[in-house]
Amino acid sequence: MPLVKVEILKGKSDSYKKTLLDCIHQSLVSAIGIPDNDRMQRLYELDAANFETKDDKTDAFTLIEITLFMGRSREAKKKLYGTLVSSLKGSLGISPDDVFIVLHEVPLENWGIRGGQMADEVNLGFAVKV
Repeated sequence: MPLVKVEILKGKSDSYKKTLLDCIHQSLVSAIGIPDNDRMQRLYELDAANFETKDDKTDAFTLIEITLFMGRSREAKKKLYGTLVSSLKGSLGISPDDVFIVLHEVPLENWGIRGGQMADEVNLGFAVKV
């Protein structure tokens, strides 16, 4: 149940934004094994005045923050980063240098899901320790 927050500069087409979100989701499915129907993503479009980056970044700069259950291995995270950057380059032409990914790992007991149950007391239906 990753929560995805994406920040980009305003001005991209609806098709671009949909492809961006699809690339992120499919990378999560293939790299860390979340179910395909487990999708919660938010896209924020910012004016240039509200989104400062280093001078070497282009208008395609994409900041991706993913909050997810704690427990993925270093290898799974590395696979996620590589898969995601490759997908964005192949599908949207975004340079790997314009992609910044941050993972926020939260212990299962800090998630209230499925009617307020603690996530560590629920059968999630997928493996977290990958």
